[in-house]
Amino acid sequence: MSKAHPEERELVLASASPRRRELLARLGIEPARVVHADIDETPCKGEVPRDYAQRMAREKAAAAADGKAFVLAGDTVVAAGRRILPKAEDEATARLCLELLSGRRHRVLSAVALRSPDGTMRERLSETVVRFKGLSGEELAAYLAGGEWHGKAGGYAIQGSAEALIAWISGSHSGVVGLPLFETRALLRAAGFSVA
Repeated sequence: MSKAHPEERELVLASASPRRRELLARLGIEPARVVHADIDETPCKGEVPRDYAQRMAREKAAAAADGKAFVLAGDTVVAAGRRILPKAEDEATARLCLELLSGRRHRVLSAVALRSPDGTMRERLSETVVRFKGLSGEELAAYLAGGEWHGKAGGYAIQGSAEALIAWISGSHSGVVGLPLFETRALLRAAGFSVA
């Protein structure tokens, strides 16, 4: 029995993030299924942000694997030095993150992993440097009141109103949103997918 060409196989997106699905659509790809990869996202002791992002992407892809489809997974980490900033689940956490990022540079590491049905794993990593302006108390309060920070790594969403508070970025805008399109396209093409 001959193996199906990658274009004839299903692609599963191992992420419940609507942003990742929207970004994947920019490459002309609609996943056959979207699966939430339920894994432990606790960083290992001493784990640096780059290694953590890559491990999370690999583990999400492996958790959603079924042996029949290609599985695409991603993970985005906001790092201040060697410190991995949390996903803000409450306003106090978002405030702490944004106060830390105010007026300084930080890195956003966005890892992508593609697991083939045979278990082969391909990976790519995008690293972007972002600098917030110095945030006034009024600007911080206004951003927090909008609620965009909820569930976002580092307490902000660059695709929302936070973009007006960012002085500059160097790297991948789509990577900061949650799926670096350059790296994702390269992974898919390497696996034989037709990509826009």
